[in-house]
Amino acid sequence: MAGLRLEAVSKRFGATHAVDEVSLDITDGEFLVLLGPSGCGKSTLLRMIAGLEEPSSGRILLDGNDITDAPAQRRDLAMVFQSYALYPHLTVAQNIAFPLRARRRRRAHIREQVAEVAATLQLDELLGRRPAALSGGQRQRVALARAMVRDPGAFLMDEPLSNLDAKLRSATRAELIALHRRLGATFLYVTHDQVEAMTMATRIALLDAGRVAQVGTPEELYDRPRSVFVAGFLGSPPMNLFPAVVREHDGRLRVTADGIDIALDASAADSPDGGSDAAGNVTEQKVVAGIRPEHLHLEHGSTDISGTVTMVENLGSEELVHISIGELSLCARVPRPAGVSVGERIGARVAPERIHLFDPESGMRLRRQEPQPRIPAAHDDRPVVPVP
Repeated sequence: MAGLRLEAVSKRFGATHAVDEVSLDITDGEFLVLLGPSGCGKSTLLRMIAGLEEPSSGRILLDGNDITDAPAQRRDLAMVFQSYALYPHLTVAQNIAFPLRARRRRRAHIREQVAEVAATLQLDELLGRRPAALSGGQRQRVALARAMVRDPGAFLMDEPLSNLDAKLRSATRAELIALHRRLGATFLYVTHDQVEAMTMATRIALLDAGRVAQVGTPEELYDRPRSVFVAGFLGSPPMNLFPAVVREHDGRLRVTADGIDIALDASAADSPDGGSDAAGNVTEQKVVAGIRPEHLHLEHGSTDISGTVTMVENLGSEELVHISIGELSLCARVPRPAGVSVGERIGARVAPERIHLFDPESGMRLRRQEPQPRIPAAHDDRPVVPVP
C-alpha cells in the first residue's frame, strides 16, 4: 500500500479553473473523502490522480514517486467507477480476473486470487453469473473485487454508491468501512453525499469551486467549520446562519440581532484591540453568527431567542421546529414530541460555547484574540472578536 501527495495540482479548461492549486497529503491506509457540491472539481481531481486527465500544473506523487506524467496503466492505482464498468458478456469470475489476465498472470494464480477476493466480498456463489443477472449492490461488489485483485497501492472511488437505493447504500457503506479496516489500504473516495463522508472518512477534504475549503476529521469540520461555506454545507438541516452584532453589556460580550440576545463566554476586556468609543463602551462588531439546529433548546420564557413557530416537521424520533424571528428564520432539531404548535410564541436558548462566529466580508471563522501584539492572522482563523 502507499500514500498519495498532491502538490498545487490545477486543471484548467480554457478560462475555467476546474481545480485550483489543490495540495493534499493522503497517508498510507487512510480513508480520505473528497466532498463537495456538483461542479466543485472533486471528480476531475480524482481522474487526474488516476491518469485519466492531465493536470495543467502541479505534481502527483504515489509513495514518494512522481507519477504526474505516467500513463494510467502504469500507475499502481485501482479505480472504481460510478457506472461499475463491468463487461456484460463476461461472467463475474471473468470480470474479476480481467486485470490479472491483462497482465498475463498464470492461470493457477488467477484462479487463486479470484477465489480469495470473491470470498472476502461474499461473491462465491455468483462467480458463474453475468452482470445482467446481478443486483446493483452485487455489481458494485464485483467492481470492488476487480479493483482488489490487482492489490493496488491505493483505491480510487468515484461516487460508487450513487446508483443504489437508500437501504442498499447504507448496507454497502458498512461493507466498505469493514473492507477498509480489513485491508488497511489507502482509499480516496469522491462523493457529494455528506452522510457518506461523515460515516466513512478518517478525514474529509471539502472542496468549493476547485479549491480546498477545509481538511480535517469529520468531527473537526462539523464542530469547528473554518468558513461560512463549510458551516452551511455540513449538517442536515444545515447550520442556522444569520447577520448579527457583537456588543458589550455589563462587561460581557453578547451576540445580538432582532429577537436574539445571547451572552458569549467572554468578557469585554478580551476584545482583540480594546477598541472603545468616547463613553468607554466596546466598539460594536458585525459578524455572521451560526447555531446548529440540535444546539437550540426550546424553552418558554427564554430571553436568548424569542419568536413564533411557523412549521413543525415530524422525523419520527425527532422534530424540526421552524421559528420566525422578525425577518430571520431558525430551525431547531429537538426530540419528539416538541410540544409546540404552529403560531405559538416560543423561546429558545443556546449554550455560549455552541455559537459560531464568522467574518461577514471574508466568511472565515473568527477566533479568540491572544494577549499579544496584533499580527495579521492566517486566512482561515481571523482574530476579530473573542469566541469560545
